[in-house]
Amino acid sequence: MSNETPIRSMAKAVSWRILATSTTVLLVFAFTGSIDLAFTVGVVEMLAKLLLYFLHERVWNRLSFGRLDDSAVGSG
Repeated sequence: MSNETPIRSMAKAVSWRILATSTTVLLVFAFTGSIDLAFTVGVVEMLAKLLLYFLHERVWNRLSFGRLDDSAVGSG
């Protein structure tokens, strides 16, 4: 089993944030009718959660919880 590189973690974070932030922008617009507010909330939300997701991925990548040793893979 291989560890993910930081660039892979970043690519996953960006692709997820595009989807999730689009949902946030649409919901804020639907509730408020303000496109300016919707995009402002979307940008702030995207930047905060992009950073948090990346850090979360990197922490989990350092943990051995739930992983099999390379020697155990395929020997069973």
